Amino acid sequence: MTSPLRSLALACAVVVALASCKKKEEQQAMPPPEVGVLDAKPQSLPLQRELVGRLSAYRSADVRARVAGVLEKRLYTEGTDVKEGQPLFRIDPAPLRAALASAQGQLASAEATYANAKIAAGRARSLAPQAYVSKSDLDTAEATERTSAAAMQQARAAVETARINLGYAAVAAPIAGRAGKQQVTEGALVGQGDTTLLTTIDQLDPLYVNFSMSSDELAQLRQAQAQGSVALNAEGKSTVQVKLGDGSTYAQSGTLDFSDTAVDPATGSVTLRALLPNPDRVLLPGAFVSFAANLGQRNNAYLIPQQAIQRDAKGAYALVVGKDGKVARKDVATVGQQANQWIVGSGLQAGDQVIVSGLQKAKEGAPAKATPWTPDAPGQDPNQPQGGAVAQGQGQAAAPQAQQATGQAQAAADGATPAAAADSKPKQQ
Repeated sequence: MTSPLRSLALACAVVVALASCKKKEEQQAMPPPEVGVLDAKPQSLPLQRELVGRLSAYRSADVRARVAGVLEKRLYTEGTDVKEGQPLFRIDPAPLRAALASAQGQLASAEATYANAKIAAGRARSLAPQAYVSKSDLDTAEATERTSAAAMQQARAAVETARINLGYAAVAAPIAGRAGKQQVTEGALVGQGDTTLLTTIDQLDPLYVNFSMSSDELAQLRQAQAQGSVALNAEGKSTVQVKLGDGSTYAQSGTLDFSDTAVDPATGSVTLRALLPNPDRVLLPGAFVSFAANLGQRNNAYLIPQQAIQRDAKGAYALVVGKDGKVARKDVATVGQQANQWIVGSGLQAGDQVIVSGLQKAKEGAPAKATPWTPDAPGQDPNQPQGGAVAQGQGQAAAPQAQQATGQAQAAADGATPAAAADSKPKQQ
């Protein structure tokens, strides 16, 4: 190689080396990317489950004719509230009065027969020692006395029965509540060989809310309560909050008062029941209602914005900035959802700096500069919970949206240049 060519090659090599050194110096001088972080704070959250149930009356009584007769009159207004013991119907009492009078006459006859038999038996007993009356006649007199006494008791019972039947001519309300539609019109023969249904009374305050939960979910809840991760309220009861048809919340809250002892083999669920006050009679039996069941307080839970929780084949995880200033992965378990935030039951510790914004710039093991994350709108601060926590099954619907947002962030990261990564500021998410 000639001397000029050798000199040119040497000069090119020097230029390339200087450019490479400068590039490395620029890369070494690049500051770590800024990310918005949220300090994880454990808190107690109300554990709620969105359910659907059916209302039923606290007490329901069929009003039936207990004696045979012609229905004379209805004494109440259909669909109104009645008091216990209030007359509702009147059955023709004339045949019943006649039956009572007949029974009273038979009682008088039985009493007279008994009185005569008692005198005869007493006379026979007084004459028997002197042998003026045979032993056979004495036995007959005493037997007649006993038979007459029994007949008198039967007559008295017949009178009492006739008196009770006469009382049944006035059909009264067995319980207090709202009386329904009249089932039999006036003039109809009722109680003839059967107890005819006249109407039904439902007690509307309080009402029952009947619903069901899967046996697996109920078992997990009870296990969590036993372990202390979920606690009931101060009264030791779960509460329910009913939503009305217009979307508003019913003013009164109910309490869980019954849990069935067996699992329905057809559905794999357990029947539960809540007691709901209904002082204004706004709710009616038979209606379906949606409600939030407050199953207790979940202890040591973390509210984390949805965009901070990512998912892969291993499951849910969050990226945190460690004490060494580097990004680390923490596998977490989400147990529910509250608004636009995940409820994390395990995997985080108090004080963990969870990365919420700038996820596209955060790489595991790489340094990152943590800056406080500020929510875009009021009510998004996880440390100020708004409303109740929804159980895990209710929150899964939001997972696809969160995954989509995460995928878009990762796509942006793949196309970002080093200079753009160094100059960009953490975005509010």
